[in-house]
Amino acid sequence: MVAVTVNFRDEAFALLKKYADEKGLTPSELLRRTMLDHLEDEEDIREAEAILKEDTDEPLSHEEFWRRAGA
Repeated sequence: MVAVTVNFRDEAFALLKKYADEKGLTPSELLRRTMLDHLEDEEDIREAEAILKEDTDEPLSHEEFWRRAGA
């Protein structure tokens, strides 16, 4: 496992800690989950943009839509 250090101003860390406490998480776990969610969202956006570039204006079958969506 790799450790990463992030520096916060006291006020920003207090806000982070308060939010993490409300969610029942440590600040580290909140940051880890938030970053991973963001990276997954970015990957989904890139995949959607690639599919849009491939668009031929031809309708897709239900099966083809879900195949391309990865489901």
